[in-house]
Parts: sequence; C-alpha cells; structure tokens
Amino acid sequence: MRRGKTIKRVSFLGTLVPVLLGLALLNGCIFLAQPSMIFFPHSDLEATPRDWRLDYEDVRLRTADGVELHGWFVPHRGSRRVLLFFHGNAGNISHRRESIEIFHRLGLNILILDYRGYGESRGKPTEKGLYLDARAAWRYLTEDRGYAPSDIVIFGRSLGGVVAAKLASEVAPGGLILESSFSCAKDAAREIFPLLSRVVVMRFELDAATYVRGARCPVLVLHSPDDEIIPYRLGRKLFEAAPEPKRFIELRGGHNEGFVLSQPRYERALGEFLQPSPSVSTE
Repeated sequence: MRRGKTIKRVSFLGTLVPVLLGLALLNGCIFLAQPSMIFFPHSDLEATPRDWRLDYEDVRLRTADGVELHGWFVPHRGSRRVLLFFHGNAGNISHRRESIEIFHRLGLNILILDYRGYGESRGKPTEKGLYLDARAAWRYLTEDRGYAPSDIVIFGRSLGGVVAAKLASEVAPGGLILESSFSCAKDAAREIFPLLSRVVVMRFELDAATYVRGARCPVLVLHSPDDEIIPYRLGRKLFEAAPEPKRFIELRGGHNEGFVLSQPRYERALGEFLQPSPSVSTE
C-alpha cells in the first residue's frame, strides 16, 4: 500500500515539475516580450504641421532622468489656453494630423510630444519613462512658456490616456480628456488574452482607473462600442472611476478612426467641454 502511494507521488511530481518549468519558461519569454507587445514606435516623421498649413515650433526638452524629447508647439494666435497632447502606442506625432487640426479649430494652442523612443525623441519607452516624459512637458508649459495650470487641458488617446490620467493626478489642469483608453493593463490583458493573463506575470500596471480618481479637474471620456482593440466596457470602467464633474461621449467606428467617423458630433462635444464652464451631464 505504501509503495503504491509512493509511486503515485512520484508520478504526480513527474507531471507537475515539467508543467511548472513550462509555465516559468512561458512567463520569462512573455515578460521579456511585453514591451514589444505594447510599444510600437516609428522613428521617421512623415510630415510637419507646415505641410498642413499650420505654424509650429520644434520643441526640445529634457526629462528629469536626462532623456531628450522632441515635440511640436502649434500656436493659435490670441489664445491663452493650450492642449497637452499624449498620443497612442504606435507611430509618432506626425501621424496625428486630424486631431491637431481639430484642436486648432477649437481655438487651442497645442503641445504634442513624442515619448522616449518615438519619432526624434531619444531613449527607449518604459512605463516609468512615459510618466517622466509627461512631467517634462508640463514643466515646459508652466515654467518655460508661463501657462497657468488652469489654462492647460490634458488629452490622451489610447495608451496616452494612461499618461494623461497619471499626470492629471499629480497636477491641477483645467481639464482632462481621455479618448479610447482603458482602465488598466490587467483588465486589458484579461479581455485580449483571457486564459494566458491568469498565468502570466504582468510587467506593466498602466493603471489609468486609479490615476483618474486623483484628478482635480473636469473629466471627459470618449469611447466607441465598435472599438476592436480596447473594449468599450474598459472605457466605461475608466469613466466610472473618474470623479465629478465628468462626462461620457459615445463614439462610433473603430479604435483608430472613431473620432473621425463621429464628426461633427465629436468636435462639437469637445468644444462644449472646453467652454469655461463645461457641461458635466453623462450620456
């Protein structure tokens, strides 16, 4: 009898050990690969605002950890308000023409920045690095250009929504706009890889829902039920985490073109939010 139990124990261990080793190997491989699964930077700038008939200034600034970043400042004559623009996880600032034109039509100066490793910015993208990049952009606007915090609206699309929410939790902007973003990396992983996410150690937190709770300004969240990359419910979850005053706008169309397909309602909603006393009703 004892011998039978010993044989079963050995058999069980013989099965368990390879499984655990396999999980450890899988975790190691995916842990190392996670940055390349999140960040898709492009180095070459395909155009500049001048190609879109907009004046602009090249901006070079340095982060607290010494990384040189590149961006554009697109002025709007006579305006004292400025939009701080954080883009998504792919491409670079030269791929944001439509959004830059929209915000310029709305009467805003615009600072759009490439994260480290994107466009002409130095370094490699990391979660901590993105937050340092955002801080450097805020210092540039408030210290170098002299903008009052209340005159700065922070905008983030997709991954940029996490960066925007994090910065808004640390400073006091005039408003925060989160478009097609998500609540946190763990929630996103569970939606995209429901089984794998339960056994793999996450390297990134990207916890926008926690960050947005600390925002001290009006919040606008926009998301499309048709978003094929970031599920709509993650946008709703992000909205639910935000404090009042807040507003939710439902877009239509996919992740990358929803804001275009939702025109002119999209631009009208932004314009209403950007008024001195933005509407806070939900839709």
